[in-house]
Amino acid sequence: QSSCLSAKSPGLVILVQVNPGESFTIQRDDGQFQCITGCRPFSWPLPVAHPVGSQGVPRPAKRYNPSNTHPPHGRAAFAHRDERASKTYERLQKKLKERQGTGGGGGGGMALSKDSPPPSPQKSRGTPPSGGDLQNGLGGKGAEEQAQPSTAVTALGKSPERGKETESGDIQARGVSLSWVAPSRTEGDDEPKEGEEDPAEPSFTYEVSVSYSGKDGKYKSCVCVCVCIFRVQAMCNCLQGIPSEPVSFTTLSCEPDKPSPPRKASGTKSSLVLQWKAPCDNGSKIQNYILQWDEGKGTDTFEQCYYGPQKQYRLTKLSTASRYSFRLAAKNDMGVSEFSEVVHIMTSCSVPAPPLSPELIQSGVTWLCVRWYRPAGSPKEDEISYVLEMEEEGSGYGFQASYDGDDLSHTVRNLHRSTTYRFRVVAYNAEGKSNPSGVSEFTTAPDRPGCPCRLAVKGKPHPTSFRLTWDPPKDNGGSDVTKYVAELSEGFSGCSWNQVYSGSAVECVCDGLSPGCSYQARVHCISAGGESPLTEPLQVQTPPVPPGPCQPPRVIGKPKAREVQLRWAPPLVDGGSAVSSYSVEMFAPQMEEGREVYQGSEVDCTVGSLLPGRTYGFRLRAANKAGYGPFSERSEVTTGPGAPEACRPPHVTCKSPTCAVISWETPSCNGAAVSEYRLEWGAAEGSMQMCYTGAALSHEMRGLLPATNYFCRVQAVNVAGVGPFSDAVLCQTPCSVPAPVSARPLLYSPSTCLGLRWEAPCDHGSEITSYLIDLGERQPILTGPVTKYIIQNLQPDTTYRIRIQALNILGAGPCSHTFKLKTKPLPPLPPRLECTASSHQTLRFKWGEGPAKAQPTDSLQYHLQMEDKSGRFISLYKGPCHTHKVQRLNESTSYAFRIQAFNEAGEGPFSTVYTFTTPRSPPAPLKAPRVERVDESCEVSWETLPPMKGDPVIYCLQSMQGNSEFKQIYKGSATSYQLPNLSSSTEYRFRVCAIRQCQDAPEIIGPYSSTVILLPPRVDSPGVSGTTGSKAAEAQKPKRSMTDEQFSFLIIALLAVTSILIAVAIQYFVIE
Repeated sequence: QSSCLSAKSPGLVILVQVNPGESFTIQRDDGQFQCITGCRPFSWPLPVAHPVGSQGVPRPAKRYNPSNTHPPHGRAAFAHRDERASKTYERLQKKLKERQGTGGGGGGGMALSKDSPPPSPQKSRGTPPSGGDLQNGLGGKGAEEQAQPSTAVTALGKSPERGKETESGDIQARGVSLSWVAPSRTEGDDEPKEGEEDPAEPSFTYEVSVSYSGKDGKYKSCVCVCVCIFRVQAMCNCLQGIPSEPVSFTTLSCEPDKPSPPRKASGTKSSLVLQWKAPCDNGSKIQNYILQWDEGKGTDTFEQCYYGPQKQYRLTKLSTASRYSFRLAAKNDMGVSEFSEVVHIMTSCSVPAPPLSPELIQSGVTWLCVRWYRPAGSPKEDEISYVLEMEEEGSGYGFQASYDGDDLSHTVRNLHRSTTYRFRVVAYNAEGKSNPSGVSEFTTAPDRPGCPCRLAVKGKPHPTSFRLTWDPPKDNGGSDVTKYVAELSEGFSGCSWNQVYSGSAVECVCDGLSPGCSYQARVHCISAGGESPLTEPLQVQTPPVPPGPCQPPRVIGKPKAREVQLRWAPPLVDGGSAVSSYSVEMFAPQMEEGREVYQGSEVDCTVGSLLPGRTYGFRLRAANKAGYGPFSERSEVTTGPGAPEACRPPHVTCKSPTCAVISWETPSCNGAAVSEYRLEWGAAEGSMQMCYTGAALSHEMRGLLPATNYFCRVQAVNVAGVGPFSDAVLCQTPCSVPAPVSARPLLYSPSTCLGLRWEAPCDHGSEITSYLIDLGERQPILTGPVTKYIIQNLQPDTTYRIRIQALNILGAGPCSHTFKLKTKPLPPLPPRLECTASSHQTLRFKWGEGPAKAQPTDSLQYHLQMEDKSGRFISLYKGPCHTHKVQRLNESTSYAFRIQAFNEAGEGPFSTVYTFTTPRSPPAPLKAPRVERVDESCEVSWETLPPMKGDPVIYCLQSMQGNSEFKQIYKGSATSYQLPNLSSSTEYRFRVCAIRQCQDAPEIIGPYSSTVILLPPRVDSPGVSGTTGSKAAEAQKPKRSMTDEQFSFLIIALLAVTSILIAVAIQYFVIE
């Protein structure tokens, strides 16, 4: 096959051989493409194509090859847009090969004549082509068309034959003209039978179907640059014929599809960045995009602002908060697409103005619906968002954001009921946030209250009434209760309830009741939040009539000192109900009111806890279901003698801080005289001890502590027993001078001062006002009430004897014990800083006298600092050494340093600032030069170094001939040198170095490269002169010796191998 055909004359005939099943594409003079599929050689006049815009210049026609991924003319022949289309194309090619291999005609089409050209694709639509070749084009359609039959059908009951093969002509980008031949009669139906008339010509209906995925594909409208498969089927009187063989072709390329509108990628107040996506190119690659805009005038007139292949464009110098309209079109070799829909894009605005204060739309128990308005003066196109900030009254957290969005209203939920909240709004856009609006206060609605608590009967129910009482609800719903409603129901059924009270009080009287009946009561409350639930019903029973009075109680036996036994008889009148209990009241001597000492159902009792020798009065009353009846007459009873009463609290008088006198009075004797007194004394109320026993009424205590609390109590004793103790009395001894000071260890001790610390002693009741520090020979120091003090202006390395004394308003306390403290010596002075070695990146310093390395016993240390770019000194070294190396410096740069010495005495002063400058760096070493022999001369070349901080770099080449010394043969900026007139029997050695030419300093010579040896050429013997030219050339090449790096690597490798062998030998022979 031939991949490309060309001809200078349009009448030239070329024979092209095409393998069965293969095809190729040509472009004619009119610009149309034609795809040819052949089965045997044929020839035609070669069409000539002309490029766009030229006249008479032939363009070579190109053969289509299915394996080409990039066909000519920028169009993809049989372009497969997805996997489905690719599979369809493969199946079609396979079927075409099978038909061509068996039928010889390529799918039922007629073979082209050897001497006739292929049919032109520009023929009339009504004239079918002469062959069934595949044609190139764009478009395809599936439709049903009416046509006249070409032959007659004898029997209409039979199905029509297969339609003749469909042919395509006049192929366009989105359409194609199809033609076919009507089906023919069968041989058996050519002539009518005797007695029958000639059958009429049948009326055929044709159905043209298009498939994009094979023979039985779905019917769709075609797209540009699409492989379409057509077939035709004849129908007559609801009888369908056999479909024809499918015919495929490819629609032509056309202009791109209508692109999508551009979108805004980013933007500022005065610029916009637009981006867009590439539309479908319809078989021809998109070359450029046309972006037009209205320049912000708001009219329908558009001007071009961009033309090019990029998919984004940036517009600048725009107006703030302005709307601009854009539209986009795509252009390829086939033309310009339609413009996209017009899109309106806004530039960014300035920071919005503060909005007005928010307003309340509606409030609930746990929510508030708030709205606000757009800031005045902001453009409608400006995209403004809002932040609603809320502050709860009394929370202390300040304003916090509760909403962030574009809406002008928001419902804030999960709030507390009946609570005031403060709101403000902040508007923001892409440029920033506005100032907050004015603050508005809104209050949530109250909730309905809870039911009242503790519903009960106040007092005792009366036979005809009782009083109800209750507490306010625990939860009032956030608002005060305005009214309580009480309801009453007779009996325990609770069927009928009557309102008996309505008001703001928390109690009511239910009267007009029947004695001895049962009632149920319930209460609920009402507030601004609504009506509360009802309380649980309270059951109340009205009492019967209480019983009558009883006879006074009488004493049984002889009264005792602490108790008496009483007995009585039941009342004569029980009040209509059995007596359930009795109540006995006792009247103490000289007391007008009595107290109940017994309550029960028995008719006797024992009253205890009485005082001896006292006269008590007793009275009695009975009770039944109705309550207690009236009291009986009072009866008088006198108890027997007993132990004395408790004494009154004793009186304490302090004579001095260590002595006190205690005195007391005689208590009531309870019918027997007091024989003695007992006194207890102690520092704690629970641990007092007996300190005196006797008949006296006072006692003196000695040896007490100053300003100390003491407790004391006293008791009396007679023949009847021991009386109880009196109440304990607290007394405090007078204040005294402070106790001695107990000093703690030394706080710190620099060279000229001492830091002292001590514990505050006991002040003995009077606050310590100052301390006196005695230094021996020096004047004593008086301090305030502190426990730390720094003694200044002392001599370095001196021992002091110190003692401390506390003082208060009563005087000075005893001195503490004497302790010795010593000051430290003065801190050292800074040493002299010297630079002993320097390079372009390092500086080595030395200071002081001593070894470079530190000794373990050295107490003197040094601190070296360097000044950075901001003028601050940073630490470089801190330790006892006398040398330090500073690395990673810049060449030809001045650095400032200072040093400080310190030891146990403290840090000494910094030295003066020293300034040192690093030298310039030499050039880097070059690699070994390359040497090539050229006849009687050699050419030496080496690598190039860039300029060093503006300084140029030149090179120096040296050569050594034989065993002589190296001599300079070249110096300059070139990177190669040719040495002429070489001796054929002498060995040459070359090396090169770089030289930095400083502008304000002498040249700096870098290190020399490794040496390269040029050996003399070898002289071949006559017997070997017959060798090939390549071997002779190889023999003449100079042999290079190993470099220093290669030689070092070889030595290291040999040592490593030797070590491994020795280790293996030791493991095998010695260890095992």
